[in-house]
Amino acid sequence: MFDQLDIFRTAGNMARHATLRQNVIAQNIANADTPGYVARDIAPFADSMADTEGMRRSRPGHFGAPDQPDSRFASAGTMPSANGNSVSVEAEMVNAVEVRRQHDRALAIYRSSLALLRASIGRR
Repeated sequence: MFDQLDIFRTAGNMARHATLRQNVIAQNIANADTPGYVARDIAPFADSMADTEGMRRSRPGHFGAPDQPDSRFASAGTMPSANGNSVSVEAEMVNAVEVRRQHDRALAIYRSSLALLRASIGRR
């Protein structure tokens, strides 16, 4: 019953999105010196939630579509260096702080919703 509450599902999705984005940021930082590496990022959480309204391609050839790159990942949009690498460690650190805030926000929403639910049934 309680796993069907939208607020808990949204908080869980927000935490999963933050985890996925943190993994992408870690890959970018790990490849900061790799020649030709293009920094990646994922779509904002609001955009990914809007995608859940309809069907979405999850792999190449899905729904008979031609092979295209995964739409969740995109270039981070920074200028490449002389070796073709477009990772800015400073920008990735800022993104990591933003992701940490998003994850903390998801946990705060979950905790306050759980406290409200407990109070409504008479538990503390």
